[in-house]
Amino acid sequence: MRTLAVVLVAFAALTACSSGDEPSSAPASSAPKPSSSAANPAAAAALDPCALLPADAVSKALFLDNLKAVPGPSRDTATNGGKSRSCEYQLDGKAAGALAVTRYEGRQGKPQEMVASIKKGKPGATDVQGFPNGAVYYVDDQKTATLASAELVSGTPVLVNYTGPAKMTAEQMSPLLKKALEAS
Repeated sequence: MRTLAVVLVAFAALTACSSGDEPSSAPASSAPKPSSSAANPAAAAALDPCALLPADAVSKALFLDNLKAVPGPSRDTATNGGKSRSCEYQLDGKAAGALAVTRYEGRQGKPQEMVASIKKGKPGATDVQGFPNGAVYYVDDQKTATLASAELVSGTPVLVNYTGPAKMTAEQMSPLLKKALEAS
């Protein structure tokens, strides 16, 4: 399970670095000022995955009692303006999954294009129905499953993904991702 925790954190960083070709195409001079999310409560909330998806919702979906939500590392990537925050869901100190939220402040992009970019970059990725801007599910080389979608929050492109053990299906992850998207 320790490996899963490392993979989940690495995925959050990877998402901030590589997802969404469209958001990364804006010039570097449009990088946000550090106080931009402090002035906008919606932006600040979108950067707190633990607030978007409470541990009790994950516990219910995974049929596990007493999951705890623990803030993960913050990853800001200057090259594409991505500000990634994550929340790890733990049972007795062991990782059970993670939610990552990456805002591309100061960038332009369409959520559908961001999802299409992920699908293009992840072998075996499949579309998941029921998300307004589309969603994509895949299992990566480290044997973790991910469900990702994107939306605009106050005009800012935001990528939201849930990552868990490879045995988690898109059907199990969908309610979790939908809850996080609705709260953002």
